[in-house]
Amino acid sequence: MGCRGGVGLPLLVRRLCFAVLLCAPCLCSLSVAKRTPRPAVKPPPPPPPSQVPAPAPAYPALPVRAVCLGGWLVTEGWILPPLFSGIPNKDLLDGTQVQFKSALRKTYITADQGGGGAVLANRTQASDWETFKLWRINETTFNFRTPGGEFVGIGASDGIIVATATAPTLPETFQIVRCPFDKDRVRIKAANGYFVQAIATGEVIADYGEPTRWSDWDASVFLMTKVGQQLQGEYQLCNGYGTDKATPVLRDHWNTYIVEDDFKFIASSGLTAVRIPVGWWIASDPDPPAPYVGGSLQALDNAFKWAEKYKLGVIIDLHAAPGSQNPWEHSSSRDGTQEWGTTDANIAQTVQVIEFLASRYATSPSLFAVELMNEPLAPRATLDSLTRYYRDGYDAVRRHSPAAYVVMSNRLSSGNATELLQFAGGLRGAVIDVHYYTMFNSMFSNFTVQQNIDFVRTNFSGELAAITTQNGPLTFVGEWVAEWKVPNATKEEYQKYAAAQMSVYGQATFGWSYWTVKNANNHWDLEWMIKNGYISLKG
Repeated sequence: MGCRGGVGLPLLVRRLCFAVLLCAPCLCSLSVAKRTPRPAVKPPPPPPPSQVPAPAPAYPALPVRAVCLGGWLVTEGWILPPLFSGIPNKDLLDGTQVQFKSALRKTYITADQGGGGAVLANRTQASDWETFKLWRINETTFNFRTPGGEFVGIGASDGIIVATATAPTLPETFQIVRCPFDKDRVRIKAANGYFVQAIATGEVIADYGEPTRWSDWDASVFLMTKVGQQLQGEYQLCNGYGTDKATPVLRDHWNTYIVEDDFKFIASSGLTAVRIPVGWWIASDPDPPAPYVGGSLQALDNAFKWAEKYKLGVIIDLHAAPGSQNPWEHSSSRDGTQEWGTTDANIAQTVQVIEFLASRYATSPSLFAVELMNEPLAPRATLDSLTRYYRDGYDAVRRHSPAAYVVMSNRLSSGNATELLQFAGGLRGAVIDVHYYTMFNSMFSNFTVQQNIDFVRTNFSGELAAITTQNGPLTFVGEWVAEWKVPNATKEEYQKYAAAQMSVYGQATFGWSYWTVKNANNHWDLEWMIKNGYISLKG
């Protein structure tokens, strides 16, 4: 999903094989046709996959009313916080942003120019250059990444600390030793066995070998401050626990969080499809690259069996692409860096994931659609790289399934909701996905109940109408939720807000999908909303 839990997302969008069948009468007519000799010619090649008419999937009918199985096969900590409860030092996960202030000097450690040179301790105020992202090696050992992407490490001589390495090795490895009575009072032990200290000249050197009483008079003592929103995605969970501990935690989660009874409830409630987020590492199951653990593929196989039993369509959603298509936890970014689409190899790897998923489930009558990517973020994800990938990903699906729809998510923050219309309009069975939320923009902070409803009926409705063209691709509101920033809203007001959204999003030609089926936050939890009478999908 595009989100969640306080992460500030931009608003208005966040949140074939080819077969010819000849009937018997046609064959008869061919047999009695005038047999005039003709020169031998090669038959014309079949049209490319993108031009082959795609038969409709077995079920469901359009438009779908779906729900996202978020937080199941791609971890988002805000959806189910207890998943992270057993991680030691869980406040120091991958991507956590930290600042270090010398207890003695009252100055912050800084990567001069944001990285690429000296590391000093000469700033009395902290900003970007004084903020480092953690790469976790184990519960106490880390790499420190600068804003420029370099890693802090020991220089060539005398233990002087610099930030010049583009990839971390042993010299870029540090242990954070926490004070027994104040966990944010720390010492930083370098790979040479000495502690880092800030000296009077402003340099930072790993040459301090004395014990400490943790006083402000010790130049090796630093006050650590954590800033920004902590990432709690699949990478953080797996690397936080370590493979041995993460494996049973996640396998228990996959086996218990979503079960067959959930599919039965979904179908009986009037929903017709499920949108299932998956991560790119599922294509390497059962032995995905570290730190990921195997087992999610079996859970997806089970989902297809249950969907077939209850006649639900499945929309497989590549929620986390290799390299991360946005900086948020749901793309499984290690430290908030967005690298998807920056190389041809990266795009090719993503296509291979789609090929794997399409080939594995092509024969299932429940394979309704494949979503090539969730929420790529502009401008880092360029329109050129995205459309190249979408074309290759589309063809990968069509090599295995003539019927499945192919969903293409709009770029967040592109400023142009119609930028995919011309491209996708030439691809049969193509769908454009947009996400509508009033949660992730400060402009909604003081909106009343009616103002929220009016915004849905006017602004979101207008944008949806602009991309829903007669001969263009189908449209899909792939994520929405009946939650807002209105304090102390009544049940009746929530009901009106949900009804207004379903009325507007029901105009999408492919349909809509609620985020999510289960959630620690009640109004994000569609099961809770239905059972408690906030949303009705019947009648």
